[in-house]
Amino acid sequence: MHTNPLLERLDAIGRALSKKEEALALFGLGSVGVETARLDEYSDLDFFVIARPGRKQELIDSLDWLEVVCPLAYRFMNCEIGYKFLFQDGIYGEFAVFEQDELERALYTGGRMIWKSSALIPDDLAAGRGCIPSRRAKSLDHVVGEAVTNLYVGLGRYLRGEKMSAFKFVQGYPLDGLMSILHLLENESEGFPDPFGQERRLEIRFPVFSKKLGSMLQGYENTPQAALIILDFLESIYPVHASMSAEIRARAEQCLKL
Repeated sequence: MHTNPLLERLDAIGRALSKKEEALALFGLGSVGVETARLDEYSDLDFFVIARPGRKQELIDSLDWLEVVCPLAYRFMNCEIGYKFLFQDGIYGEFAVFEQDELERALYTGGRMIWKSSALIPDDLAAGRGCIPSRRAKSLDHVVGEAVTNLYVGLGRYLRGEKMSAFKFVQGYPLDGLMSILHLLENESEGFPDPFGQERRLEIRFPVFSKKLGSMLQGYENTPQAALIILDFLESIYPVHASMSAEIRARAEQCLKL
């Protein structure tokens, strides 16, 4: 018997689904999947329901199998096959409903079987079948090149008065790229990396880099200052072309005089 409220709730959902003729299986994902070691008070439910052939829509159209477990305070159909929801007792979650053959094309990993209607359904069905593209770059070259040019373009947008676009080009895109090469710059600490989100648990996985993030992310009004800090970091890890560095610094100085 589980003592964690989320795991208990997922077991209860499995029992409710076992009474539905349309349902074949339920498996948990993420922290209620195979990564239960990272469960905490801020975790939520993430799961897939497997339906009998031709019966998927019935489980989507009627959420009585959720309501019987605990009344819903909120529901939002975020895609054609699933919902995000909040139980009245404060437990939050999201789910999608698939037929078994559709899982071949679904991208997921780390599932844990909670309930299945038959021994004919293999437990490894929850493990993930689709090939998830790696978000990790193999070298610094392309990432640094993109980051440098984004800084240059972003500061131009700032000078034009397009501060929101500048914010994304300077404090958004370059950092997305940097997160894809951190494994080449720093030894990664154990922290359950997420193949879908490089930012997940970044502070645990790459503590040295994460301490520098505050100065790189300075907000909407301070894009020029952030650009200079990011450029300094890029130059510390790669031989950035001197002409581009000079142009970026010149544009940043122009921005600071506005």
